[in-house]
Amino acid sequence: MNTQLDGPVLITGCSSGIGAAVARAFLRSGATVYATARRPETLADLAEAGAHVLALDVTDEKSMQEAVSRVETEHGPLGTLVNNAGYGEYGTVEETDLDRVRRQFDTNVFGAARLIQLVLPGMRRAGRGRIVNIGSMGGRLTFPAGGYYHASKYALEALTDALRVEVAPFGIQVSLIEPGLIRTSFADTASNTLAASGGPRTSAPHEGAYAELNRNAQGVMDSGYRNHLLSATPEPVAKAVLHAARARRPRHRYVITPAAKAMVHLRRLAGSRVFDAVVRRQFRLPARAAVAQPVPVPLNQH
Repeated sequence: MNTQLDGPVLITGCSSGIGAAVARAFLRSGATVYATARRPETLADLAEAGAHVLALDVTDEKSMQEAVSRVETEHGPLGTLVNNAGYGEYGTVEETDLDRVRRQFDTNVFGAARLIQLVLPGMRRAGRGRIVNIGSMGGRLTFPAGGYYHASKYALEALTDALRVEVAPFGIQVSLIEPGLIRTSFADTASNTLAASGGPRTSAPHEGAYAELNRNAQGVMDSGYRNHLLSATPEPVAKAVLHAARARRPRHRYVITPAAKAMVHLRRLAGSRVFDAVVRRQFRLPARAAVAQPVPVPLNQH
């Protein structure tokens, strides 16, 4: 059974894709929506549709404080926080620049965590609230050349599980959305970061130890997002977020797309050896790389 939304809704990362679809879904439901992005000029369509638009950079403390303060000043404590802002930093564990990894964690994990800290005092005083974190099927399984992105989503899974139990006594409910492949600009960003880490789209393609893996990962990613049987539009994600915000007893997890559900169950039931074998085949990787043999040195003849 669904309940009426109580209090304003704050959504991060609304410039396109999932965030924009979520904002529109809440607007259609009659909610007071604050749609945010680092560049508010990208939110003109949502403003025209009735959303309040705000500049919000989840890696900037002042920006986050000002956004939450404005919502609470104008409409009272948050009814729903949707942590959607995030992106994928792709590349192998050995090759990926750790400064880029830190920036990704600042957005995907620490930004979400800080916004949660900022909205919880008001929610606790009101005795109600919903927090919906946009994770990924990548928080339940891992593909090669995506370890750092998956790590950020595993971290968000852990935070969400802890938070759900911590805030339940205050009437606050927490849900995690785990989309599979969703056709948005996320795919282009992920593709570009993989290229920067040695993928085939660089001006001087990397020819190191992981060149073949990077090329294969690029191909798997591109073909997956193009395949409409494996991917989906953002609308099913928005529908799940709205359900998590309105249901009397929302689910703890919402896995989006049939393909994502199949992969999550395969990883859980088959175990790591079987899953590794499936992934090696998908990425066309041998179980063990060929090792160059030393060239024999002929003995001196006397």
